[in-house]
Amino acid sequence: MRRYILLCTFVLLRLAIHAQDLDSSKSVVIKEVTVTAYKEESIKETSLNITSLKIDSLTKGGNYNLTDLLAKVPGVTMLSSGVAIAKPVIRGLYGNRVLVLISGLKFDNQQWQEEHGLGLSDIGLSKVELIKGPMSVLYGTEAIGGIINLIEEDKPTIDMRESDFSIKTNTNTLGGLVQGGYKVNYGKKWFRIRAGIENNADYSDGNNTRVLNSRFDAYYLKSSFGFQHKNWISNNNYLGSFNRFGFIFNDIYDFVEPDARYSRKLNLNPYHLVILNMLSSENKIMLKNNSKLTINAGVQSNERMENEGGGAISLNMHLFTAQYLIKWEKKLNDKHKLIVSNLGSFEDNTNFGARKIVPDANMQESNLSIYYETNFNEKLILENGIGAGEKWIKTYFTATVNSPEKEIQPFNKFSPYYNAFTGLSFIPNSHFNFKLNAATGVRIPNLAELSSNGLHEGIFTYEVGNPLLKNEQNIALNLALNYEQKYIQFYASPFYNYFLNYVYLAPTKEDWYGFPVYRYKQQNATQYGTEFTLNLKPINHLMIGSSYAAMISKTADGNYTPYIPAQKIAPKIQYYSQKIKNAPLTIFAAADIYLAQNNVYTYEKTTPQYWLLNAGISKVISKNKMNYEMSVVGNNLLNVAYYDHLSRFKNYGLLNIGRNIVIMLKVKFNAPRKVK
Repeated sequence: MRRYILLCTFVLLRLAIHAQDLDSSKSVVIKEVTVTAYKEESIKETSLNITSLKIDSLTKGGNYNLTDLLAKVPGVTMLSSGVAIAKPVIRGLYGNRVLVLISGLKFDNQQWQEEHGLGLSDIGLSKVELIKGPMSVLYGTEAIGGIINLIEEDKPTIDMRESDFSIKTNTNTLGGLVQGGYKVNYGKKWFRIRAGIENNADYSDGNNTRVLNSRFDAYYLKSSFGFQHKNWISNNNYLGSFNRFGFIFNDIYDFVEPDARYSRKLNLNPYHLVILNMLSSENKIMLKNNSKLTINAGVQSNERMENEGGGAISLNMHLFTAQYLIKWEKKLNDKHKLIVSNLGSFEDNTNFGARKIVPDANMQESNLSIYYETNFNEKLILENGIGAGEKWIKTYFTATVNSPEKEIQPFNKFSPYYNAFTGLSFIPNSHFNFKLNAATGVRIPNLAELSSNGLHEGIFTYEVGNPLLKNEQNIALNLALNYEQKYIQFYASPFYNYFLNYVYLAPTKEDWYGFPVYRYKQQNATQYGTEFTLNLKPINHLMIGSSYAAMISKTADGNYTPYIPAQKIAPKIQYYSQKIKNAPLTIFAAADIYLAQNNVYTYEKTTPQYWLLNAGISKVISKNKMNYEMSVVGNNLLNVAYYDHLSRFKNYGLLNIGRNIVIMLKVKFNAPRKVK
């Protein structure tokens, strides 16, 4: 297997070298299409369930973080620890079951721990593409539940420059975000830079009660440099962030002395600290005979620290990742397309703190896939793919985790895997689109599941891994129906997932110095559910609609899996007008209705029904080559006191955020202006 993968890698690299010798006097122009994480075509022309979100429009929804923004999509929710820390949940799956792509490469931030969020901002993004269902054929392990593809902002048009500044403030936390950016396109070269600062105090719940130490702050920096040389287009990106999040645990009020109501101090109270640095290079090379080569490579440095109080860092883990993705795409003729893809990664996890929960370890993965597309005509598209790969994990001696007195010792684990995918997209006319796909997914148990042996302060449990865990696999069926015309838009997507060797964390009767002991176990599981949306447009500029999402997830023994999202109904009415010249206006009112969730895992709390009222208004004014965008959005306007079922805080008796008014102003300076 390794020899085969290395041979294919060599062939693809040789094609890249050969491309440099091609005679290309013409400028390469790549058609503006929807990037679906593995090919550049419209959403209708793939059998995958894909949602494309434009960030500029959704940031007016009053979200505190990127995950909060994604949770607007039916079937997507978030596992949260307050307003700052949140993980995206796609159809009940989260953590290492959802793959996040940045610049076409996997993002890894030790997301296996429940009390840590995604840690990414929507700053500098143009859109997010969300795929529901397995894509393990192309992206290997972890793409078992879905993919979140983060796409950076576009470069300006040729010989133009743009700059912008925006400020957003939240009334509940008396904080907000300030950011600014500049980008310029000289034709064959382009450049951008963007920076932002975020700061928020503790939030208040629907009873106007302060949730102590839920504060957070962040600093962001992004830059890009791109160029085009003959048939080669290259985009090179840097992303850096510094995040601090207040640390909440079940006896926080006994442990921490309350300070000033809107204090932002994070140097004494317990907090999480995450420092992220990423360098990546995206390269597209146009080859002869309608073929294209994509080579992406990058390195990531993710350092996570925890201060349990007193200002001293106790846990300090550094995860270093180096990876690449090589993809060759060939249009064989008008009806057939072939894509061959190879990815590889190397990870190093090292502990520097006194407290440790997983051992030092090295991890390596490679995956080879072949994808074949057949266009029988403009109405029917068939996709098929196969993939195979392996992942190797080696743990090293780490005191207090796998030392001789512990039950788990250092180990080597080599895990091969394979996957398949098939699907069709039927487009009988411009109004209707029918999609059906079946896919397998695979996930190698992560480092925590295999080797953890320590106390998790954030959830007050002592967790013990199992190095004998088998590969987690699933077989998924996804159906999507979309009908759209002038007055109506309807969308429905039922799904079915069958898991082999589903990994879950189970309570035991053991204890460690009074803390309950949890162990990782496996058994088969079944998930099924649906999402649908109905929007009516009775008159121009007015839209009235609603969405619904629900699912069930059970293991073979008949128990529900943890954190099953509650059924959600989301009605909305929106008015959009461009009658005033150069000053479009948008007004909306919406509700989030969550039904009671009684389908819970062992010892998991049930949650009652509740509903939240949201509304907002935004306006864009264009004047003297400048754009002014203003918006006011209110979330939970009735100040409802509630527990979200996927909030970890409900275990501590802490409610979710109460009423919050978000005010935003964005100014785009002289956009665009000719480059001198």
